[in-house]
Amino acid sequence: MDAFVFLGNLLASALRLSTPLIFAGMAGLLSFQVGLVNISLEGLMLVGAFTAVAVGAFTGSAWLGVLAAALVSSGFAMIFALFVTRFRANLIVAGLAMNFLALGGTAYLLPVLFKTSGTYAPTGFEGLNALNIPGLSDVPVLGSVLLSYSPLVYLSWLAIPLTVIFCYRTLAGVHIRAVGENQEAARTSGIRVTRMQFLALALGGLLCGLGGAHLSVGDLALFREGMTAGRGFIALAAVYFASGRPVSTALACLLFGLFEALQFRLQTTSNVPPQFFQMLPYLIVVVMLTFISVRKEWKKGW
Repeated sequence: MDAFVFLGNLLASALRLSTPLIFAGMAGLLSFQVGLVNISLEGLMLVGAFTAVAVGAFTGSAWLGVLAAALVSSGFAMIFALFVTRFRANLIVAGLAMNFLALGGTAYLLPVLFKTSGTYAPTGFEGLNALNIPGLSDVPVLGSVLLSYSPLVYLSWLAIPLTVIFCYRTLAGVHIRAVGENQEAARTSGIRVTRMQFLALALGGLLCGLGGAHLSVGDLALFREGMTAGRGFIALAAVYFASGRPVSTALACLLFGLFEALQFRLQTTSNVPPQFFQMLPYLIVVVMLTFISVRKEWKKGW
């Protein structure tokens, strides 16, 4: 029974930890489908996390904070898209600039707006409540695995089929994929390439905002400097690991979430230095990307 409880708690933690990765993964996938590498996912999530707490504490509503996070992150993504698509800025440089802007900007605003630094935990402000279904939520193991999360966790699951439908069953999604496959051919057929790239990045910003909101108000009710902790880059790695396929990207995000949950558990049950387990999720990313590269080269050799 203890083994089932351990596995249930581990899976529950993995599902919770993979939520921001799934949101950012779907955002990165939209950029991938339109032929862009969006390394600003990290910064967009951080903007969303800060906005969710700031607006939520000001209004007293975590849901208004979530809505504001999605809109503000989407707005920042539009600015990024403007520089990339209209002004022809270097994609990598612009993405790094967005990440540094988010990291430095949020750190600067903490003492300016809230007279604190490092961490901001608003007094009396509560995050989103976990879903509670009487009778089902109390079921051992099953209740903790499926019915113990904030609504944003379930929204991240819903984002996966919605992304599939958008990319493969809507006209805008088909145009986005056409742009990603061959811009010149898409432009010749009458598709507005710049508009499709702008749309993909803006929608990705909205998803990143939701992912950041989960970090700050989904389980807790606080903002901490740099609290995204590289999750945007892990999500981007998941996209390339899955070759831009929505379901495979979500599974890769879940796998990374599982390793992150595992390292938390192992830190408390092992004598191995905690730094080893802290680097475990990132080590898995490096191994998987190396595997992808080797597999591509192997196919070329054949």
